[in-house]
Amino acid sequence: MDLAQHPSPLTFGRAMLEHWLLDPAITYLNHGTVGATPRRVLEAQQAIRDEIERQPARYLLRELMNLAPEPPARPPRLRLAAEAVAAFMGARGEDLVFVDNATTGVNAVLRSLRLEPGDELLITDLAYGAVINAAAFVARERGARLVRVHLPFPTRDPGEYVERVAQAITPRTRVAVLDHVTSESALILPLAEMAAACRARGVPVLADGAHAPGAIPLNLPSLGVDWYTGNLHKWAFAPRSCGFLWVAPERHRDLHPPVISWGLDQGLHQEFDWVGTRDPSPFLAAPEGIAFMQDFLGLEAMRRYNHALAWQAAQLLTEHWGTRLETPRSMVGCMVSVPLPEQAGSTREEAAHLKDALLFEWQIEAPVIAIQGRLWVRVSAQVYNDVGDLERLAQAVENVLAQSP
Repeated sequence: MDLAQHPSPLTFGRAMLEHWLLDPAITYLNHGTVGATPRRVLEAQQAIRDEIERQPARYLLRELMNLAPEPPARPPRLRLAAEAVAAFMGARGEDLVFVDNATTGVNAVLRSLRLEPGDELLITDLAYGAVINAAAFVARERGARLVRVHLPFPTRDPGEYVERVAQAITPRTRVAVLDHVTSESALILPLAEMAAACRARGVPVLADGAHAPGAIPLNLPSLGVDWYTGNLHKWAFAPRSCGFLWVAPERHRDLHPPVISWGLDQGLHQEFDWVGTRDPSPFLAAPEGIAFMQDFLGLEAMRRYNHALAWQAAQLLTEHWGTRLETPRSMVGCMVSVPLPEQAGSTREEAAHLKDALLFEWQIEAPVIAIQGRLWVRVSAQVYNDVGDLERLAQAVENVLAQSP
């Protein structure tokens, strides 16, 4: 679909780079990895830091959070930010806490589970590597078993993923860790349907939504999961590092952060809101990132543009390279992983070589990934990108491969 069919009050494309600190000499097609914070949000964050430094102890120990068992006279600043972030995702602030990133949220849940030897943790082979490591560590420590469900990639049928997850559940399955938007393969998974299949079999679900907030519409309670963790510093424009963990009301009890501090056994907020002295400004500035999307860019206009550009990337790059993308459009959000020519190779070493060549020889930042025996390039589409960026990537890959022995 032509991008002209998605008009916006703003002119999206490379002219939007003025709102970021990104180097304009680099073709940046990697927003999904660690995000890129807009100038406006960085300015809001700095104003928060300046306010903290005027009275650090008062701000951090009296105004930021509450460790007392009774409610404070005023809502703590962290709770106000949590309310704003939760509302953006259709949730209640009382069910949301801030964490540094989605990996931290995953660790909090998995390491709080009461597992016994022989219990099973279910995870898919499209999960993020750090999350797989966290699950493997917890399973090893508790004498449990990590069960990895193979999800073929690519697929044309999201229902196949639901069936494979359901079929992998056994009477010993204690939790399923499921992605909402996968990292390397860049797929929107049928999370609600997968969660329903787990719930029907009595298995709680921890959802990894690292790439979802801001990129796709979210209503957390409607997904039917027990825990949902995500990043706000990727597609929601918060400063790094800023993530959240949403917890279903019945799951508040017995959940603890990876770092135990003064709030132990005093409730979800007390435990997670203070894990020791740290910079809270990314969390407090997160509502400004949401406002940047909603009030400045236009949330729906931004999403339409990014999705259309990602889908255009799939069509343009496969045509240039003579490859084929089998992923249905319904599973593509703001990112798409496109198959490279077979000549590019199939190993992690070959992926790293091509990724470095794109950056250091052609000034293009884009992940090149080895998935299930083939190389793919993952394109993140953001409002500061345009079709010219895609053309540069297509040509650069062709030139690098032409020079390969």
